[in-house]
Amino acid sequence: MNHDSANYTSMRSQASLALALLLGLHVVVCCLSSVYVTQFYQYLHFFSFDHSRLYVAALIVAPFAVVSLLFIFARFSFGYFVGFYFYTMILGYLWLGVFSKFQYDHNLASVSAFASALAFLAPALFITSPIKQRFVLSSRSLDYLLSGILILAAAIVAAGAFYNFKLVGLTEIYRFRDEIEFPGWLRYATGPISNALLPFAFACFAARGNRYRAAAVLLLLLSFYPITLTKLALFGPFWLLFLTLLSRFFSARTTVVLSLFLPLSAGVLWMFLFNLGVISLEQVRYFFGAINFRMIALPSIALDLYNHFFSTHEHTRFCQIIFLKPFVHCPYTEQLSIVMAKAYQFGNVNASLFATEGIASVGPVLAPLAVLACGLVISLGNRLSASLPPRFILMSGGILPLILLNVPLTTTLLSNGASILFLLWYVTPRTMFEPEGSKQTAPLS
Repeated sequence: MNHDSANYTSMRSQASLALALLLGLHVVVCCLSSVYVTQFYQYLHFFSFDHSRLYVAALIVAPFAVVSLLFIFARFSFGYFVGFYFYTMILGYLWLGVFSKFQYDHNLASVSAFASALAFLAPALFITSPIKQRFVLSSRSLDYLLSGILILAAAIVAAGAFYNFKLVGLTEIYRFRDEIEFPGWLRYATGPISNALLPFAFACFAARGNRYRAAAVLLLLLSFYPITLTKLALFGPFWLLFLTLLSRFFSARTTVVLSLFLPLSAGVLWMFLFNLGVISLEQVRYFFGAINFRMIALPSIALDLYNHFFSTHEHTRFCQIIFLKPFVHCPYTEQLSIVMAKAYQFGNVNASLFATEGIASVGPVLAPLAVLACGLVISLGNRLSASLPPRFILMSGGILPLILLNVPLTTTLLSNGASILFLLWYVTPRTMFEPEGSKQTAPLS
């Protein structure tokens, strides 16, 4: 027994050391990616690259790099998944902010971003105690539910195709997307089904070994692309497959880090090859533009824009939340994304909870308190999914961290199905995983 215990402790130590090394490499790659972003996208006039300020950026990022140690000590949870994506976003903001052309109190904004990150990570990483299940679906009820999700999704796809169906390339989606007009019920049904219900069904089928039904889910997810003309609808199924593949070979925590580290590293390599003249400008825009800029850097840039805008404009005081709007005076008659689009001529600037529930609502001084409240909401997801296999949480919740990088928490909960997924996690029968659970080893946590 003592020998087994010593071996287990040694394995845990080696796993932690490997994770620490990976996190360190991730910080370096994030900074390199940000350097390429500031150089390649200077035409946007958001930032100006200056070699002499690289050391300033490094000094600002260094203390925040130490925060990554939290991901070594925390166990895997949904909050771990979301928290690491937000950590990467704040890391990018702290670096890019050094080269920002916008005039506002950058020192205050950086301190606020640092404090907000800690405020979010504290509950999101460490509040994971389970809530007792008072209602659990039977195996037959779960079967009915999964079949119902497939039928409902197919019906929504058919209804959506009636209003809009265009097979166009990524460069053309913006020409047609603003012309799409769905009835209200269809517009609100699309988000929860594609972002929560279908990923949940995919995870259940994968856990049961129902490969054909899992493949059917991915096809249904892909079917939303010609209807909604969103990049997430196109890449979402491949993202779920990517997470599924990674989680077969690595622990859940390592999978989370690799899910960003590998695409970012590929983008940095892509830019290196471009600078050597090996690949063309169009090839750079296709990959680096989609991953390193659009997926990773843009949420960080949104923080810069929101900090600048609300340094000279009135805060919303949460009036953008639909059920609070009747009770709070709102200085803006349009959605925040549209307000920002008109101010910066950069398309609809959607942003994360750090920018919306934080900066836009209460300003940088009080933003950490607002973000803390959001972290507590995410910790509820931890508690409702406690004792589910980490791999199941990764697959069923795999789309939500991408959404949260660009969408307020309240919108994600209500319009993108996060609250529905939390409920499904709570009622999912844990007995479904018992045969697999006995085979899982400690590194999965």
